[in-house]
Amino acid sequence: MGRVGFVSLGCPKALVDSERILTELRADGYDLSRSYAEADVVVVNTCGFITPAVEESLAAIGEALDGNGRVIVTGCLGERPEEILARHPSVLAVTGQADVAGVMAAVRAALPRDEPAFARLLPLASDGRGAALERGVKLTPRHYSYLKVAEGCDHTCSFCIIPHMRGRQVSRDAADVLFEATRLVATGTKELIVIAQDTSAYGRDLRHRPSDFQGRPVAADLVPLVRELAGLGAWVRLHYVYPYPQVRELIPLMAEGRLLPYLDVPLQHASPRVLRAMRRPGGAESHLATLRGWREICPELAIRSTFIVGFPGETEEDVDLLVDFLGEARLDRVGAFTYSEVTGAAANELPGAVPEEVKHERYDRVMRAQQRVATEIQAAKVGRVLQVIVDDVGDLPGEMVGRSQADAPHVDGRVTLDTDGTVVIGDIVEAEVVAADAYDLRARALRTVPWRPNVATWGTTATRRGSVSP
Repeated sequence: MGRVGFVSLGCPKALVDSERILTELRADGYDLSRSYAEADVVVVNTCGFITPAVEESLAAIGEALDGNGRVIVTGCLGERPEEILARHPSVLAVTGQADVAGVMAAVRAALPRDEPAFARLLPLASDGRGAALERGVKLTPRHYSYLKVAEGCDHTCSFCIIPHMRGRQVSRDAADVLFEATRLVATGTKELIVIAQDTSAYGRDLRHRPSDFQGRPVAADLVPLVRELAGLGAWVRLHYVYPYPQVRELIPLMAEGRLLPYLDVPLQHASPRVLRAMRRPGGAESHLATLRGWREICPELAIRSTFIVGFPGETEEDVDLLVDFLGEARLDRVGAFTYSEVTGAAANELPGAVPEEVKHERYDRVMRAQQRVATEIQAAKVGRVLQVIVDDVGDLPGEMVGRSQADAPHVDGRVTLDTDGTVVIGDIVEAEVVAADAYDLRARALRTVPWRPNVATWGTTATRRGSVSP
């Protein structure tokens, strides 16, 4: 059938798209190659969110062309084919984001199938509309998985073109999400990371219609969906959560230990004036009131957020407000980015462009302020016993590397564990923290936490919907 190489760039939402494409390729009989030289064609799943990501994607396409010569491009940057073809006119095909069918058509054109009878013994990995009914190929370790509940976005943020690239929000029925989550937990996933462009808005486009899951209706709404997910027994982590009022209903689940006490909330700034220019709601006072309300219910809540500095029209007073906000908000994890123009974004037309050197000065100032806060928060963890999920082996004998409940993969800190040598990747352990810096912890593993997933009825559901071996 031929061998396909694959390069996956971008955010976790794009990674889920890559998993769907790879599953279709395997179900269609194609082999996967880990090198350009051994592949018959290479697929590059691109990112196009900000200018550095566009340049990284274009460079990856060029590298694939140099290493192989036969390249199919997909993903967010694929929504702007003219930009790709201007730099790389020799690519075989360009398709847009989440276009599984388009990629498969391009691969089949490049590597024609000669399908004998009974060649397709596995059902398709999607329903033809991009909704993953099965997840046969995973790009994450077995013990954690990204669970995408919706595509697209209804916001009109002036710095962003995601609605142009990915369209308006399209949510999946709750039953489809829960079936996928149940299958993942039944096959070894211990941490479900719920993602969408705006996870809080999940189900609005469906008018929160119910769907049948294991004989009961579940509404397409974040709160009932998360309650169901929490019942599977895995860690459930929420990303891209806008601070809508209904989010407060989730906080008691965190206080009860049913949902990880962690929220990724993209606040973007603290200055009301800058936020209005960004077409974003809120400001320092409303942000702080929301955070206080959440922490009153769950004091252990870890909050991650992202901020843009150097936005057009931003002043030194706006940066002062952001720095003061960080000192008072005491966010556990912060990612900051200097503003970057994106082709097609409304913010490109705003007056008051900030010079690059000033952007970087402001970035350094914001991150220094946050580092002081993070150092204090981390130091307070020394002597505490935390649960840690193990992701990798360390550099020394008996050393393992994992994450606490306050840490998401790739974007937050890590915990280096000293163990007795019996701890393996995927274990969840209780560990005593012995040292800390602004971002990472060192801990001594005490005991392994028993893993008891609550998926006793999975077999019945899988039989009803069909299944693909992991």
